[in-house]
Amino acid sequence: MTTWLDLPEDTLFGIDNLPYGVFSTADDPQRRRLGVAIGPWVLDAGAAARAVGSPDPLLEAASLDPLLAAGRAAWTRVRDALTRWLSEPAFRAVVEPCLVPRADVALHLPFTVGDYVDFYASEHHATNLGRLFRPDSEPLTPNWKHLPIGYHGRSGTVVVSGTPIVRPNGQRKAPTEAVPSFGPSRRLDIEAEVGFVVGAGSELGTAVPMADFAEHVFGVCLVNDWSARDIQGWEYVPLGPFLGKSFATSVSPWVVPLDALAPAARVAPPARDVEPLPYLDDRDAKEPWGLDLALEVRLNGTVISRPPFAGMYWTPAQMLAHMTVNGASVRPGDLYASGTVSGPDRGTEGALIELTWNGERPTELGDGTSRGFLEDGDEVTITATAPGPNGRRLGFGEVTGRVLPARS
Repeated sequence: MTTWLDLPEDTLFGIDNLPYGVFSTADDPQRRRLGVAIGPWVLDAGAAARAVGSPDPLLEAASLDPLLAAGRAAWTRVRDALTRWLSEPAFRAVVEPCLVPRADVALHLPFTVGDYVDFYASEHHATNLGRLFRPDSEPLTPNWKHLPIGYHGRSGTVVVSGTPIVRPNGQRKAPTEAVPSFGPSRRLDIEAEVGFVVGAGSELGTAVPMADFAEHVFGVCLVNDWSARDIQGWEYVPLGPFLGKSFATSVSPWVVPLDALAPAARVAPPARDVEPLPYLDDRDAKEPWGLDLALEVRLNGTVISRPPFAGMYWTPAQMLAHMTVNGASVRPGDLYASGTVSGPDRGTEGALIELTWNGERPTELGDGTSRGFLEDGDEVTITATAPGPNGRRLGFGEVTGRVLPARS
C-alpha cells in the first residue's frame, strides 16, 4: 500500500496502520473530532468524508463510541474508505486540506470506557512476583496455567496519556511495622500493559468463543496500570486488588485497529505445558492471536526496560473467552488489559517491583540518580511497535504520565 503523502521511511504511522483517536485544535478547543494518524498529521475523518462526497455519521462523532458499536462490517468499510482516500491520488486535492499537523492538536480519551478488566497473563511476571512474595513455595499458583487470572477494575479512573498522576494515599504496613499507618504510597509503581478495546457487544448469558474474538474486539492500545505496591500488599488478601490499583490507569490516545495487526504482527503463543480446557484450547486454531509487540519503558527519558509481548502465556482471544464464559456480557467501550508484560531476561520486566527486585536493586537513570520505586516528579512513557507489511513497523503512540505529590 502506498500513499500520496510524502512520509518519512521510518514513520510508525504509515498507510498500513491508521490508528484512530480523538483530537481538538487550539482555535476550537471545545470541539472534539475523530481523527486518524498518518505520518506527522492527523486526518480529520469527518471532514474528509464530507470532502469526498461521502458524509458518514460514524466519522462525525466526537468519540469512537458510535464506530465501536457499529460492528465488524462497519469497521472494515470505514477503514477501507480511509485507506482509499489517503492512497489514491484522485482524492488528494479534496482530502489534503483535512490534514492537521499532529504537533498542533490536543488528544483526548478516544472512547467512553465501560467495564475495565485487568489480567495477569505473563508467566514471567507472575513467576517473578511469586518468587518475591512466596520464596518457599512454587512461584505460580496452582490455577495459573489453567485459566487467565484477572480482576475487575475501576473504569472511572481510566485517563488519557498526559494526565498527571497524583500519588495515592492509603493504608500501608511494612513487614517490620506492628500496625498499619495512613499516608502517601511509598512504593508507587507502573505496569506496562497492552489493552484491548471492545466494539460489538454480546448478549448476557452467552459466552464469546475464541473464534469470535475479531468480531468483538475493535483495536489495541497501550496501558499503564499504576500500582501502589504498599497499599496493595496490605489490602489484597483475601479479595485481591482494590485501592492499590483503582486510583489511575493511563491509556494511549491512539487505538490501532485489529485489522492493522494482520498478518505480520500475529504469532503463535508460547508452547503450553498444561493442557487447557476446550474453551481455552487454541493449539489447532487457524488464526493464533499471539502478538509480536515490542514495548519500551522510559523513566525520565532513560530506557529502563524492553518487554516483549510475544511471550505472553495467555492471548487476548483466550482472555475474552474466559471473561465471558460464565455468561458475562461485553459492550462497546469495554476495555481489558493484559496485565504486566515481562520477559525472561534482565531489562525486559514491565514493572519496577520486578526490575528492582522490590526496591533492593535500584535501576540507574541517565542523570546519575537511581530508582527503586517512583518519586514525585518522575515521568514514565511506554511505547510499542509491531511488524507491518514489507518490513515496516507499526506504532501505537505512547502512554505517558507524570507523578504529582499526594494531596492531604
